[in-house]
Amino acid sequence: MQCIVLAGGLGTRMRPLTETCPKTLLPVCGRPFAYHQLHWLAAQGVTEVVYCVGHKGQLIREYWDREPPAIPSIRYVDEGDHLRGTGGAIRLALEYGVLEESFFVIYGDSFLPVEFTPIWHAFQSSAKPALMTVLRNEGRWDRSNAIYDDGRVVLYDKNANAAMHYIDYGLSVFRRDLFGQIPDKVFDLSTLFHDLSLQGNLAGFEVHQRFYEIGSPGGLDDLEQHLAALAPSTIYQPN
Repeated sequence: MQCIVLAGGLGTRMRPLTETCPKTLLPVCGRPFAYHQLHWLAAQGVTEVVYCVGHKGQLIREYWDREPPAIPSIRYVDEGDHLRGTGGAIRLALEYGVLEESFFVIYGDSFLPVEFTPIWHAFQSSAKPALMTVLRNEGRWDRSNAIYDDGRVVLYDKNANAAMHYIDYGLSVFRRDLFGQIPDKVFDLSTLFHDLSLQGNLAGFEVHQRFYEIGSPGGLDDLEQHLAALAPSTIYQPN
C-alpha cells in the first residue's frame, strides 16, 4: 500500500520551533515525530511513502538518509517555496508520476491509531473515487464538519452547522485518476471533499479511536502522554 504524507506546511501554530524545523520532525518522546508516524504506517502494511514537502523539506530527506527507514520505499515531491495547498501537492505528485492507482493520504502531523485494512477494503467496495474516515465528534476535539450516513459522507463543509456530528479524522483514500480530472494546480483537499460530497461521490468509514496531532502545543502534549502510557510492544499497533 502507498501512503502520501502531506508535510509541506509552515506549521505556524508551532512557531518558533517550526522556523528552523519542519513540523513532522518535532521531537515526541525523544524522537522526531516522523519516526513514530512511519513505524506506525509500516505496522499497518504501508510499503511506500511519498512525502509532499515544502517548508524545510530538505531536513526530512536528510533525516531519513541517516535513520534506518521504517518503510521500504520513501520518495519525495517538493513544492519548494510556492505551496500549492494540500490538494495541489497531490496534483503535483501526479505530475511527478509517483502515484499508485489508489493510495492513502495522511497529514505529516497526525498519529491515527486505527487499522488500515478495513478502510482499504471499504474504499474498494464503495466504487467511489474517494473515501474519508470520520469520527463521531460532537464538538469534542474540534468543530464537527461532516454529515455521515451508512458508508457515505453526505456533506463535508468546514463551516459547521448543528446537523454535523462527525469530524474528518485525517486519513483518506483516493483513486489516482480523480486528480487527473482537476485542472487547478493550487487547491485544498477541503474544497475537493466538499464538492465530492455534494456529488454523492465521497465514501465514508467511521472510526472510533480519538486522533492525535502535533499541530498545536496541546496536541503534542496529548500524544506524548498517549505514547508514554503504552507498552513498547504496542506503540505501533491500533487500539
